[in-house]
Amino acid sequence: MRVSEPTADRLRRAGLSLDGVRAVVQRALDEDLAGGVDVTSVATVPAEQCSTADLVARAAGVVAGLPVAAVVFELAGAGDVEVQQLVADGDAVAPGDVLMSVTGPTRALLTAERTALNLLGHLSGVATVTQRWVEAVAGSGAAVRDTRKTTPGLRELEKYAVRCGGGVNHRMSLSDAALVKDNHVVAAGGVAEAFRAVRAGFPDVPVEVEADTLEQVVTAVEAGADLVLLDNMSPADMRRAVELVAGRAALEASGGLRLENAREAAASGVDYLSVGALTHSAPVLDIGADLREPRR
Repeated sequence: MRVSEPTADRLRRAGLSLDGVRAVVQRALDEDLAGGVDVTSVATVPAEQCSTADLVARAAGVVAGLPVAAVVFELAGAGDVEVQQLVADGDAVAPGDVLMSVTGPTRALLTAERTALNLLGHLSGVATVTQRWVEAVAGSGAAVRDTRKTTPGLRELEKYAVRCGGGVNHRMSLSDAALVKDNHVVAAGGVAEAFRAVRAGFPDVPVEVEADTLEQVVTAVEAGADLVLLDNMSPADMRRAVELVAGRAALEASGGLRLENAREAAASGVDYLSVGALTHSAPVLDIGADLREPRR
């Protein structure tokens, strides 16, 4: 089924894969149409009826995923819909703001409504939470970074939503960069041993090493790590790690971070705050769909 060129262009400019988004959307629509038909809409709406639906913010936040929602409507309507995007991903919205208007067969709009809102509300929730973290550390020099604690199948979209909220992305997959964690250290026999093994096997891949102690921080940096993850360290230890590393590697704070202590962690001088909650605990932003009086 066809996705319109304006929607495809918005996805490309957002850095999203059209095929990837279409696959996610089609799986979601297939869940709703497992029996082959939307029985309520077919029973109550004439096949020839057309309407306009407005997607409206019910709460304040940062919107993300409008082109994804457009794909839902376009696939459900077999291309026979017109989408008008009224705000942009990354915009702050207030209750009552109309984000998007979609015109097409009423049955298709009603069939697509829940899937579109599920994706749009979730991604906007991720963007909204991310912005709160970004605001909490503003001016510190530290960036807020996501993790791989994402919903299976939605990583590309959730990481895009993080960007909409002003955060930055960690690796997309396990092949993008190496992250030597505590279990890798145990398996390899030590921090330096694990680092050397990764560097020997994948010489061109950036290597990040997780450190639980200041001693491990020094060992990782001296071995040549590009980035050191400071796991559950106190602000005092993070400040000391910054002093010990002295710019030889980037530093990322991780573990035990909350909005309430984000500023203190960022003030230690680290380069990144790693926040799994951006994706695994973000509440949905309340967005609704209001159907206008149908054209007769």
